[in-house]
Amino acid sequence: MIRNAILIFCLLISSGAPAQVRWDLATCIAFAKKNNIQVNTRRYDRQAAQQNYYLSRAAQLPNISGSASEYFQRHLTIGSYTLNAGLTIYQGGYLQKDKLRQQLSLEAANQSVLVAENDISLNIIQYYLNILLDKETAVYQQNVVNTSKAQLAQGEQKLAVGSVARKDVTQLRSQLANDEYSLISAENTIKQDLLSLKQLLQLSPDLQFDIATPDTVISHHEVPSLATVLEYAMNNRPEIKVNQLQIQVANAGLAKAKAGYLPTLSVSGAMGSSYFNDLSGLGNGFYQQGGITLSVPIYSKRQNKSNVETAKINIGQAEINLNNTKTTLAADIEKYYLNTITAQSQFTAAEQAFKYNEEVYNIANQELALGVSNMVEYLQQKALYIQALQQFIQAKYNAALTIKIYEFYYNQQ
Repeated sequence: MIRNAILIFCLLISSGAPAQVRWDLATCIAFAKKNNIQVNTRRYDRQAAQQNYYLSRAAQLPNISGSASEYFQRHLTIGSYTLNAGLTIYQGGYLQKDKLRQQLSLEAANQSVLVAENDISLNIIQYYLNILLDKETAVYQQNVVNTSKAQLAQGEQKLAVGSVARKDVTQLRSQLANDEYSLISAENTIKQDLLSLKQLLQLSPDLQFDIATPDTVISHHEVPSLATVLEYAMNNRPEIKVNQLQIQVANAGLAKAKAGYLPTLSVSGAMGSSYFNDLSGLGNGFYQQGGITLSVPIYSKRQNKSNVETAKINIGQAEINLNNTKTTLAADIEKYYLNTITAQSQFTAAEQAFKYNEEVYNIANQELALGVSNMVEYLQQKALYIQALQQFIQAKYNAALTIKIYEFYYNQQ
């Protein structure tokens, strides 16, 4: 989907035509996950963590190096060739603990990427549904304008034959102007929210961007229980896993710091050859050597003790961060659960109110056309209809947004 969108974008650019795209919600989210700066920053952090892990794993391998040299003096040539090797056999478990720590850091970096992807996805869902709300508001407002135009045309015809007062026609003109103003405001809101979404997606200013309108918007269906969503989130959400992994990283750091008190055992070896050539003749030699080194820490100027205490502090901070993340996540989920329940109840009530006000408004239009209703009563009913209309649209998309966000925590996005 992303490939096709980018291909179309490139073709439009290369052809010199104004670039234009219309994306659905899934395409917006997929594009943002691939191209968002914050998400890609986390991906680079992950690549850095991966390199640190590779480095820690390679630290358990031997060091091998070679050297060669030639010296020239008058009537004398000296050559030397050496191969050196070294291997740490035991370092108090430092190398193994460092490898574990870097591996856990890499896993935490993977989860951090998911956190960033979730954050951008949630923002896009909110912007996308706001634009859908704007578009539907504009459609209904256009219908109101069309009705006002038809009523004004009828009123002017009646005024021409003297069957209606000029004041009533003037009120119809004033009402049409107000309705057109509301329509212009609604259309401008669409443009502003589209621009905000376009900027969130970090698209080119030259790109003509719009969203696809789905056939239906789900505003009411069964809501998962709070306990079910909380249990799932605490066991599966990446922000929880990041903090859990950070505790493990801190514990591995403590084990690594304690290894500083233990001795280090390493082996080394070398082989080489040398020769010289002077006026007296040619001489050469070959040698091999090996050894074992045991290093025992005696006094490190408090370095080891401070490393251990710092590692303990890191563990405490990581545990606090995990508890804070759990508390915040639980509070957010409960808030969206209550918002979802409330929003669905409000949507049901607003839907019924709109239905009845629309019916009364249609009757009022017919009565006005027949001349059996005065202008004051009609305008009052129209005001009630527009109020009910706005409440209905707002409640519809508020319900859709809250259930979408609530289920987002339940991995139902």
